[in-house]
Amino acid sequence: MNEAMHYIRKKLFTVLNGNITLNGSDVDVYNRVPTIASHPYIWIYSVSTNEIDQNQTTYNMECITRIECATRFDSDVGGDLDANKLVNSCLSLLRTRASGYPDLTSDGFTIYTQTIESVNYVQEDEDDHTYFRGIIEISNRVQQN
Repeated sequence: MNEAMHYIRKKLFTVLNGNITLNGSDVDVYNRVPTIASHPYIWIYSVSTNEIDQNQTTYNMECITRIECATRFDSDVGGDLDANKLVNSCLSLLRTRASGYPDLTSDGFTIYTQTIESVNYVQEDEDDHTYFRGIIEISNRVQQN
C-alpha cells in the first residue's frame, strides 16, 4: 500500500489557493503556516490514513485531512462570523459528488468517496487577541490503482 495523503493535500491546496477571499481580500492558504503569517489564513494538514475495505486484489484506504480557517480580532472586537464565511467558501469549492472528486489517477490512486466528516468551531481568548477557527474534516476513500 502506498501513501496517498500528500497527493490529496496538494489537490485541496490547488482548489483553495487563490480562490478564497474575505471582505474583498485574498486569503492565504498554507500547508505549513509560517511564523510571519497574518490572519486570516487557511491551513491544510494531514490527520490519518487507515487501510479499509480489505480484499485480495486492491488496497483501499481512508485519508482524513483537516482544513483550518483561522481568524483573529483584538479583544472584544469581532467574532466567529469571519470563520463561518471562510468555512462556507471552502465548502462551496470542495463539497462535490463523484464527478468532482480530485483526480489522482496520474499519481496511482482513485478517490471513490469524499465526504465532509465534520465542521467544528473553536474560540481561544488570549491576552493579545481572540482567535476563531473553523475546522473542516474531510474523509477521502481512496483505491490504489
